[in-house]
Amino acid sequence: MSDTPPPNLSSLVQAVVDSYQDSPPTRHIDAGHLPSRDSVIELLTLIRELLFPGYFGKQNLTAKTLNAHVSALITTIAEVLLKQVSSSIRHQANRRGVACPHCDATAQTITHAFLGAIPELRATLATDVQAAYDGDPATGDTDEIIFSYPGLLAITIYRVAHELHKNSVPLIPRIMTEYAHSLTGIDIHPGATIDTHFFIDHGTGVVIGETTIIGKRVKLYQGVTLGALSTRDVAALRGKKRHPTLENDVTVYPGASILGGETVIGRGATITANAFVTQSVPPHTRVSVKNPELQYKDRRPTEFKQDLPHDFQI
Repeated sequence: MSDTPPPNLSSLVQAVVDSYQDSPPTRHIDAGHLPSRDSVIELLTLIRELLFPGYFGKQNLTAKTLNAHVSALITTIAEVLLKQVSSSIRHQANRRGVACPHCDATAQTITHAFLGAIPELRATLATDVQAAYDGDPATGDTDEIIFSYPGLLAITIYRVAHELHKNSVPLIPRIMTEYAHSLTGIDIHPGATIDTHFFIDHGTGVVIGETTIIGKRVKLYQGVTLGALSTRDVAALRGKKRHPTLENDVTVYPGASILGGETVIGRGATITANAFVTQSVPPHTRVSVKNPELQYKDRRPTEFKQDLPHDFQI
């Protein structure tokens, strides 16, 4: 048992409440609606089950049970999505101090649009799965990719979030992609534009900024940054193209950084490991960093030293 006396509860409560008043950005009181982060994560689980039937959620599906299963799943997704989108829209209106008489109708329209995009989403994700299979000789089959690859998980959540982002849904798309970020180490802003057959190999440390544009059949490795050039005038950059464009068939190897809204990596170009690129690269160009000079020092005790190859310099 601790001998530390308990704090005066009423004084502690008042001190905490006073801290809320001192730091308005870190509280949400008397402000009405907010989406539920837990519900958004639950929504992602349901959507992933719809996108990859038989892999997640209910398994052993058959042709006889498929229609009923999909119908029930879509109904549940629609209910959860409608509520969360409506809350997000109302919250944004409250933040701006404007009336929102059509919030529910807008949320309904967005929900219908999202559900209508599911077949196209599935078709696009099928190309991403194929790109992973074609691009990684270590994989045994596409089941392995769908079940276990963090890159595909991050891409899947990004593509879901991007659909909502296109419809100007506040908060929810970023909650989704940051959840993926926390699971995979891959940070894709929902505003990025990414075409088909996209593959992220290994993935940890990949960053893809909001205004990035990525073409077809692009492959990124771990530690790649597609970012913006730093500036002190952050407000002046909001809403402007700040991140690079990668055209079709570009490959970017581990640790490379490509920065700037005017930077275009041409079709078929290769950016090798640890390159730092801030200007455009012509198509079918290989950009590499000159290998550093390596130094070796023999630290073995004298009695264990053996003759080294004549061309091995220490």
